[in-house]
Amino acid sequence: MKHDTPSPCPDRTKKTGIAHLWAATLYSANGLKAIAGETAFRHELLAACLILPAAWLLPFPLWQAMLLSLLWGAVLVVETLNTALEAVVDLASPGYHPLAKKAKDLGSAAVGLSLALNVLAWGLSLWLLDAGSE
Repeated sequence: MKHDTPSPCPDRTKKTGIAHLWAATLYSANGLKAIAGETAFRHELLAACLILPAAWLLPFPLWQAMLLSLLWGAVLVVETLNTALEAVVDLASPGYHPLAKKAKDLGSAAVGLSLALNVLAWGLSLWLLDAGSE
């Protein structure tokens, strides 16, 4: 990973009110631009575009469709946090270090667990849907 050369710290005056809200919005937009360039995030977003309509088109109760949607949103959040963790690890430890590997592996495991929970939730939801139609 290419590291940008550090630049002098910008003005760190504490913002309040509307200025704080605007700055937070810009930071979030920058984060979304950064994560949009990540292959894993784009794959998960594509999967969401294919899977989430099914949650609302199949005859699930409202609470279940909402839960399935929120669980997939959690995958995107966990992937974003994993990407942030990887960026910090790459900055702090450009060379190989066992703790850097462990941190990256744990972040990846978090993504994998969130995906596994989705598979479990969808499997159970579809099974209950099928069981209810008999």
